[in-house]
Amino acid sequence: MRKADRLFQIVQILRSRRTVTTARHLADRLEVTERTIYRDMQDLMLSGVPIMGEAGVGYALPRTFDLPPLMFTDDELTAITLGARLVASWSDDALADAANKALHKIQAVVPQRLHERLNEEKLFSPMRQIDPAVAANMAKIRTAADSNRKLAVEYVAMGGEPTSRTLWPLGLFFWGSVWTLGAWCELREAFRNFRLDRMTSLMVLDDVFPSTPGRTLRDFIEAARQGF
Repeated sequence: MRKADRLFQIVQILRSRRTVTTARHLADRLEVTERTIYRDMQDLMLSGVPIMGEAGVGYALPRTFDLPPLMFTDDELTAITLGARLVASWSDDALADAANKALHKIQAVVPQRLHERLNEEKLFSPMRQIDPAVAANMAKIRTAADSNRKLAVEYVAMGGEPTSRTLWPLGLFFWGSVWTLGAWCELREAFRNFRLDRMTSLMVLDDVFPSTPGRTLRDFIEAARQGF
């Protein structure tokens, strides 16, 4: 869980309990150490959240405290809703589920007028559009990219010839109906793009690739702008 998500969860737990909550209880709920909770509490207090209590005693929020409602313009809500619907149609199962949950969270906290605006949004991305095999590969690639682990890929090139590659997954790119993986290719010793729908086999390896200057995602994007 990202720190920002954890801080939000801490505030939500304190809001729901309205009684003194110990660091041990929060640590168990969020599956972190008490030391992490103490640091998070300090960060929340410094950011202005009126948390009462201290380490070794427990924490609580004033009964009058509440998070301010999220405010969006109509166009911002349209962009958020359409984006979530596109993600639900064109990404792997975990991201699709997260997109739907995010919309439900927004609906739960925005003012009534904006809640109604969300329900009346007229832009859609109907049905699941992504091929299940591509979605499965996408999920594996995201896991590998997040943990800097290499991929072993069997691939069919544009000309139809099969090839085996060991890749450093750097980023996934969506081109309207096709996903590509931007990667450092060990065989070519260069950046390459690989279409996910042409991958016939994909395995996440235990090998970890380093953050090497000249081979990062930022370097890939810059190289792509120059046509590799």
